[in-house]
Amino acid sequence: MSVPNEMKAVVTVAEMARMCCLSRSRFYQLIGSAFPQPERQPGTGRPIYTEDLQRVCLEVRRRNCGIDGKPILFYARRPTSAPTRPKTPKPKLAPKGKDVSALVDGLNALGLTTATAAQIQRVTEELFPGGTEGMDQGEVLRAVFLHLKRLNAANNVGR
Repeated sequence: MSVPNEMKAVVTVAEMARMCCLSRSRFYQLIGSAFPQPERQPGTGRPIYTEDLQRVCLEVRRRNCGIDGKPILFYARRPTSAPTRPKTPKPKLAPKGKDVSALVDGLNALGLTTATAAQIQRVTEELFPGGTEGMDQGEVLRAVFLHLKRLNAANNVGR
């Protein structure tokens, strides 16, 4: 929890929750029992915390004792803007040229002679986004064959 050196004249409930390292919803839950009620801004009625109330809230957070005198446990809030490393994209494991040609040969042997290498490449990438490396080529051939047969079914033509 970082306590600012200078407090503002007034802060909103959201700012007070941030100063106490709590979520807004948890801070609202604790208003009245652990934290004091905010004052209302004249004219607008917006809830605000004056410097005195800010000190009380920060003292409650520091001591883990509410304004009602009961102890309260605070859990650490997850950082929302923690620096993260940009994710490096995984290399695409698309089937290589010889894999596609092997699939073309296999599909021709199964009687599917209208499929092109580009179609097979596209279907393979759709069915196996992680690539086909380490997979049984018979299973890959079966999946591609069934997918192409469904695409070219007689009741699916012209859609």
